[in-house]
Amino acid sequence: MLGLNNKDTKFLIIVILLTLSTPFVMQPFSESSAMAQFNGGYPDLMQRVAIFGIFAIGFNILFGLTGYLSFGHAAFLGVGSYSAVWMFKLLSMNIIPGIILAVIMSGLFALMIGYISLRRSGIYFSILTLAFAQMSYNLAYSVLTPITNGETGLQIRPNDLRILDGEGSSTYTNLFGLQMSSSAKWEVWGHLFTFNVGFYVCAFIAICSFYLSLRIFRSPFGLMLRAVKSNQNRMSYTGLNPRPYTLAAFVISGMYAGLAGGLLASMDPLAGAERMQWTVGGEVVVMTILGGAGTLLGPVLGAGAIKYLENIFSKINENVLHGWFDFLPDGLENLLVWVFARFTGDGWHLTLGLLFMMVVIFLPGGLMEGAERIRNRFGSKGDIDETGASTTKPAE
Repeated sequence: MLGLNNKDTKFLIIVILLTLSTPFVMQPFSESSAMAQFNGGYPDLMQRVAIFGIFAIGFNILFGLTGYLSFGHAAFLGVGSYSAVWMFKLLSMNIIPGIILAVIMSGLFALMIGYISLRRSGIYFSILTLAFAQMSYNLAYSVLTPITNGETGLQIRPNDLRILDGEGSSTYTNLFGLQMSSSAKWEVWGHLFTFNVGFYVCAFIAICSFYLSLRIFRSPFGLMLRAVKSNQNRMSYTGLNPRPYTLAAFVISGMYAGLAGGLLASMDPLAGAERMQWTVGGEVVVMTILGGAGTLLGPVLGAGAIKYLENIFSKINENVLHGWFDFLPDGLENLLVWVFARFTGDGWHLTLGLLFMMVVIFLPGGLMEGAERIRNRFGSKGDIDETGASTTKPAE
């Protein structure tokens, strides 16, 4: 089906079902439960999980297949956001033209940066991409202010031109009239599930992006990218030039990042220079490594884990902690609140850092390696392949 073998078809179906059931998966606790604090089934978080999943899938095509580590992908995310918002201001609040322009512009920008950066490899390539990302951020923040609106960011105004929408049109993004902010709620057995239009648009695009990534992994082009990662010199000795393949992977990866940027602007029509900071590029690196670089599902899991931790742990403040430990004596309560407050609220990055350290030390293959170890322990033993599935080998 769809050019995939039976195994990949089943794998894709599982991914589709998991993606569409996100409102249920991320809302496991009833609203009256003390654990409701850990529910994440609200539109903004679900949208970000899908969007940054796309971002990580694209980055994995470059880093996971070729081994080229880029710290500059935030630049493409920002270009995609600015392009989409400009399309909303000038043409229409329909997200389709904005997303298309975001992918095209980020692809062209990636072609320019990749053509220069890929003249070097290893740490020199990483430093070049980092330099381009920081240059892009500074340009957006202070130099190209007529285009980017500087530190304030590019925003939608009621008096924007919007040629296709006409005068007095809505300032809400939509898909052929269906607003991205529209939601339906379903309360059952104490659970409140939210089904948001914007999330399902992002989810559909994420599924398509995952399918395209799966086809790339299985294609001769994907095999050539693995050859680049394995041994470029040996590849060159056979008469094959690795640079066109790495440049193509870099551009495709940049277009994925632009798509993610366009979707961010589609869900919240605002584009700011902070999306181009090198820390955002570093975040997608962490997502990919945390989930499992080189696997198909790993980067998506990494993106989901980080965005979940960011949103859940950052909103756990001292008042919430006092509510958890109020049954203890005052001295012990205050001590535990002080300790846990270092890992929540504004200090949630410390939790992320510790998690990342443990994964790198104990699970070098990321969350997918952890899943494989569990599978080997309780099921059939095998080696992990690029999809994250087990491949049983005969005894030697």
